[in-house]
Amino acid sequence: MARVLMADDEVHIRELVRRYAERDGHEVTCVADGAQAIAQCEQGPFDVVLLDVMMPEVDGYRACREICSRWGIPVILLTARGEEYDRLFGFEVGADDYVVKPFSPKELMARIHVVVSRHTVPAPAREPAHDELVFDGLRIDVDGHEVFVDGEAVRLTAKEFDVLLCLARHPGRAFTRANTLEAVWGYEATFDVACGDRTVDWQIKLLRSKLGPYRGYVRTVRGVGYKFDARR
Repeated sequence: MARVLMADDEVHIRELVRRYAERDGHEVTCVADGAQAIAQCEQGPFDVVLLDVMMPEVDGYRACREICSRWGIPVILLTARGEEYDRLFGFEVGADDYVVKPFSPKELMARIHVVVSRHTVPAPAREPAHDELVFDGLRIDVDGHEVFVDGEAVRLTAKEFDVLLCLARHPGRAFTRANTLEAVWGYEATFDVACGDRTVDWQIKLLRSKLGPYRGYVRTVRGVGYKFDARR
C-alpha cells in the first residue's frame, strides 16, 4: 500500500485515478492544483505524487521542482503534451516518470508500483556498513543519496543520481541507452527509440554539467552509449 497524492484540475481524472488506486489498496489524497499539492506535502509524508502539468496557479513543473528539492518524493507527471521537449523538461525538474493523456489507468498503476518499489528501502536484517563510492574527489553517498565534488555537495535530481549510480556501480562497462532506460527507470520505457535515446542523452548532459572536473568520468562510447571510467 502506498500513500498517493494526486493533483489535477480535472475532477473526472482525479476520481478515475482515485478509484483505480484505491482498488489496488493505495491511500489517495486528491487536490486541484500545484499549490495545494505542495501544501499537502508539508503536512504529511507521501510515497508518490501524481501531478498534471497544466494546472492553474502553480503548474506541475513548478510543483515538481519544489516537491523533489524539498522532500525528495518521487513524482509522476501527467499531461496531454507529448512533445519530446516536454518529456525532457519534466525529467530536468526532477520527475521520475511522465505519462501522456489519455492514459491507461492500469498502466499508471503499474508505473506507481515501479516508482514506489524503487524508492522503498527494505529494513536491513542487521546494520550494514555505510554504502558509498569514491573516485578521487568524486564521492557518491549511496545511503544518503548525495554526491560530493571535492568535498562540496552538488544537487542532483533523482534521475541524475540514479544514472550516475547505475554507471558508477559498474565502472568500465558500456551501457547502451536501452540498458540505461531499463536499469534506471525500472521497466522497458514506453518511448519510441529516438525519444528514449534523447532522454538518456539529456540526463547525461545535465549530469556532466554538475560533476565539475570529474565530468569526463562519464564517457561516451561511440555507437554504443555511455560508461563510467575514472582513469585519467
